[in-house]
Amino acid sequence: MDKAMPPPVRRIAVDRYPHVAPAKPAGNGTGATVAPAGDARALARATMRAPAAGVRERMRAESVWLAYGDNWVVRDVSLPVRTGEVLALIGASGSGKTTLLRSLNRLTEITDGAARSGRITLDGQDIHELEVNDLRRRVSMVFQQPNPFPMSIYDNVAYALAERPGRAGRRRRRSPELEQAVIDALRRAGLHDEVADDLDHPALRLSGGQQQRLCIARALAADPEVLLLDEPCSALDPISTATIEELIVNLRESVAIVIVTHNLQQAFRVADHVAFMHLGELVEYGPSAQVFDRPLQQRTRDYISGAFG
Repeated sequence: MDKAMPPPVRRIAVDRYPHVAPAKPAGNGTGATVAPAGDARALARATMRAPAAGVRERMRAESVWLAYGDNWVVRDVSLPVRTGEVLALIGASGSGKTTLLRSLNRLTEITDGAARSGRITLDGQDIHELEVNDLRRRVSMVFQQPNPFPMSIYDNVAYALAERPGRAGRRRRRSPELEQAVIDALRRAGLHDEVADDLDHPALRLSGGQQQRLCIARALAADPEVLLLDEPCSALDPISTATIEELIVNLRESVAIVIVTHNLQQAFRVADHVAFMHLGELVEYGPSAQVFDRPLQQRTRDYISGAFG
């Protein structure tokens, strides 16, 4: 059998001798590689993100332990949640991120066998001293899968407005005041311009990214102090993800935001502070630049560099 012939050599004439650029060191000296080579936009976005005008603590977890049955899934976690910042909870599946997030508005309590020790406060008051519906209005949550109500775009937002203090139990009649409040919530969520002429259309006809922003608008309509986001972009395309990430950064000026994400690039782009959890333990908490560029713990370095997770 004849040996395969090698491909022909193609020579390209150039007007100068080629120059080989020196390789740019990968990572950051710790073995962690957060912004991959070529992802200049992510690096520029994180670097150029302006700090919020004012930062104020709204919630605090103090020595929180959370269990399902005999299994402790969150172990002795303490950290603050502040308006003016985005706090990202990162870590591998099963690390306790979502359980901790759901504990901030007592959603863990709806699971049989759930138990908690430690203290979680909202504006200095223990959340278990608050009426649960009032707590969940003040600490709103947006879930991984968009879940608009099977009603119109307008009524999705108006429903949340009707639950605000002073409006509970009122019929959602269209009034100039209510209509303006709906428009304001849609604008805060970056959705109004896209649906302004379709407010009476079914919300379920929106795209996935629009449905998720509608859910954010519905949460914002309740005028919360804290917004909890559980993997809000995991089911979305890159364009919708970029839109929601920009929205998150802008919203932190007016509401404290906690986001659970498995996407390290997303955490790098949007977070001001990062909490890395592993097997229920808070391994490291600090400013985003410090955790990603100069992690203090070996487990953090291993996770960010992709050694596990």
